[in-house]
Amino acid sequence: MEQRAFDRAGLRASVIGLGTWQLGADWGDVDDRQAEGVLEAAAESGVTFFDTADVYGDGRSEQTIARFLRDRPGLDVLVATKMGRRVDQIPENYVLDNFRAWNDRSRRNLGTDRIDLVQLHCPPTPVYSTDEVFDALDTLVAEERIAHYGVSVETCAEALTAIARPNVASVQIILNAFRMKPLLEVLPAAREAGVGIIVRVPLASGLLSGRYTKDTVFPENDHRTYNRHGEAFDQGETFSGVDYATGVEAAAEFSALAPEGWTPAQLALRWIVQQPGVTTVIPGARSPEQARANAAAAALPDLSEDTLAAIRDLYDRRIKDQVESRW
Repeated sequence: MEQRAFDRAGLRASVIGLGTWQLGADWGDVDDRQAEGVLEAAAESGVTFFDTADVYGDGRSEQTIARFLRDRPGLDVLVATKMGRRVDQIPENYVLDNFRAWNDRSRRNLGTDRIDLVQLHCPPTPVYSTDEVFDALDTLVAEERIAHYGVSVETCAEALTAIARPNVASVQIILNAFRMKPLLEVLPAAREAGVGIIVRVPLASGLLSGRYTKDTVFPENDHRTYNRHGEAFDQGETFSGVDYATGVEAAAEFSALAPEGWTPAQLALRWIVQQPGVTTVIPGARSPEQARANAAAAALPDLSEDTLAAIRDLYDRRIKDQVESRW
């Protein structure tokens, strides 16, 4: 699989990685055997980037990755985790003592002395403008607790503020056919600065897979039920902030644009891979078959100009007014 660079950090990652939120919790139940099968299928398909967080299953996702890699010492995988969501979301909690405590826990979970890449996990907006926060992250690097750091953001404005920080290696941001605003400024700025772009929520929480209807019912412990209107965390993380009924209708149009032999999910992933400035995209998977199909999108040909124009038209007509002013 194609490998792309985080230029500032000297890191490389497969253009399609694996998001592991679903291996912890918040997407319904996933047992350990199923989780290992997903990791195995991804690695066999050429995926070399796993993204996790300390709050995914309260550490379960990190621990699952650690067990998987421990049993495969020859496997070269870049592991990125996140920190910051274990406390009240106020800027005062983003301090060195907390960073060390969270980092200690993640290093234990991941079974490593130094983590490849640690990202602030969508912190409050003032954090991005606080010098002391980034001084503390530099301290973690100096103490050899982490090799590099980045940020996961909710808004384009937060991303641009982070990119201006000299030691930020990566920015993780929502980008998909239903969330195009990052194409305007964020991706060009990241390319210019050598900052890696990690794309999350690439399928708009599954909408762009084309598998859901207005009558689909998700489990109670699935964030697509309990956070549909932003009840638990930022609404933009669930269905990219798009109203579900609108999203289902738009997703049906999107699915019809898939070339023959492609799944709608592969169309969605290939659209992202094709955007200049994207380093890696991290779809989740609940089964080995999904992991393999996602990875296969890396080898598909570029989309035609007609298809790209049709996807843009769909976004402009159905989605843009709902999301672009907020994120």
